[in-house]
Amino acid sequence: MADIKNMPELVIISGMSGAGRTEAMHVFEDLGYYCVDNLPPSLIEELVQVTRAQAMNEDEALRIAIVCDARSRAFFISVRDVIEHMREAGVTTSVLFLDAEDDKLVARYKSSRRRHPLCSDGATILTGIERERSLLRDIRNSANVIVDTTNLLPAELRAKLKSAYDTGAEQAGLSVSVYSFGFKHGAPLDADLVIDVRFLPNPFYDPVMRTMTGLDQKVRDYVLYNSMTESFLKRWKNLLDCVMPGYVAEGKQQLAIAVGCTGGQHRSVVLAEATGDYLQSCGYRVSTAHRDLALAVRGDGELVGADPMADATDGETA
Repeated sequence: MADIKNMPELVIISGMSGAGRTEAMHVFEDLGYYCVDNLPPSLIEELVQVTRAQAMNEDEALRIAIVCDARSRAFFISVRDVIEHMREAGVTTSVLFLDAEDDKLVARYKSSRRRHPLCSDGATILTGIERERSLLRDIRNSANVIVDTTNLLPAELRAKLKSAYDTGAEQAGLSVSVYSFGFKHGAPLDADLVIDVRFLPNPFYDPVMRTMTGLDQKVRDYVLYNSMTESFLKRWKNLLDCVMPGYVAEGKQQLAIAVGCTGGQHRSVVLAEATGDYLQSCGYRVSTAHRDLALAVRGDGELVGADPMADATDGETA
């Protein structure tokens, strides 16, 4: 994994049309770069100055990835001079060049039904590719990283680029929402992972804890410090350790985890908090919420919105 201190402040993404520049830009977006597509080289220095000033104001590193290619046409000729000027000015700059064999590029253009940017005069796709190779020769020769995508699947290209440019903070690119809920109020509709903790001992049956919630220390201790929960948490964390890196590798940006008990008052609240704390300790960006906590109890301990007949036959609410 690359050292974050040695990561480029500016990445110029260039290469042959159809070689994967759009996919590459998505990777850099996932890695936290500010990305601009098809920017004329003459504007690169101005953009760097603006973003540097913004980064100083916000006291955080702001890295830029710019796709600069043959679509700029006459403007593109100056790109090499701009790159040299950026490096002389102390801007850590990396040039990524994406390439592929001619027959593969032709096939990709035929399948996409798009016109090659250098075929506006009616030339064949192969002629456009030849023109593009000539135009991009200098920037290819000055590239820090060259990736041949001829035989690469999109996932393989993403893996190569992440290996080269990953700052080590990729986990922070995945936003995780963990929330508790009560099955009696309806199953969650937007969750990617749902865990049912109704098998754990229920604080509801203790008269003292009945009107408390999973945010109270007494309830938290009751739920967490028993053998069943300890055994469950060990296995639950092992599962998270298994699946979370897979979501990151896939490029997933948002993940919702729902933890449910009967009423969303006691057990699910405790375990949602524990899950959020664990994922945060692993480096993920986590927000924790409790969907049905407001429905659980009133200040006097009376259940809100409860069906009296249901209470008569099944007093379990949390």
